[in-house]
Amino acid sequence: MHERPQPLIAAALTVFEGYPRTVGATLEDRLLAGDDTALRELFNEFSPMVLGLARRLVGAEAEDLAQQVFLDAWRSRHRFDPGRGSLGAWLTGITRFKAIDHWRATGRRPSIPSAEAGVYEATEPDVDQVVDQLVLTRALEQLPPVRREVVELGFYHDLTHPEIAEKLRIPLGTVKSHMRRGLESLNRELGASRER
Repeated sequence: MHERPQPLIAAALTVFEGYPRTVGATLEDRLLAGDDTALRELFNEFSPMVLGLARRLVGAEAEDLAQQVFLDAWRSRHRFDPGRGSLGAWLTGITRFKAIDHWRATGRRPSIPSAEAGVYEATEPDVDQVVDQLVLTRALEQLPPVRREVVELGFYHDLTHPEIAEKLRIPLGTVKSHMRRGLESLNRELGASRER
């Protein structure tokens, strides 16, 4: 005699539009499993970031490019490796390459605003620099507060490890540990955004 499946197990095994639903899993796990609700959640969480980056890179065609990014993310979801970086870094990498493809297809690069508001220069935006800055800013925001402060003091304020330890009143070894782990995290995110 077959046992009736538990309600949670039955819900996890239901099929919606041909893809299994994974209940209680992370967004990354659900995306990798092909759960179509993960695409909607991915879009809701990351579309402001992708659209903002796309606007900086391709201007008026930003919405079309952002759509292509999320479609490509869905189609190539099997390539995402959570061990190599976050979903945000992965999506910025896709955006980077979609912008380059767009420029190649159209044969032009947009003008970008200069420091003076409203003035446009005929210079090309440096895709890598724009994307790297976005990825690093987002990755820095994701660090635990003390680790973020250590990295910021070291790089934005040019303080040495002993100066950071004194300023924050924490042991020098702890400063070094926070710095190393913080930089590893930032490097991992940057690397993930550059892979494709």
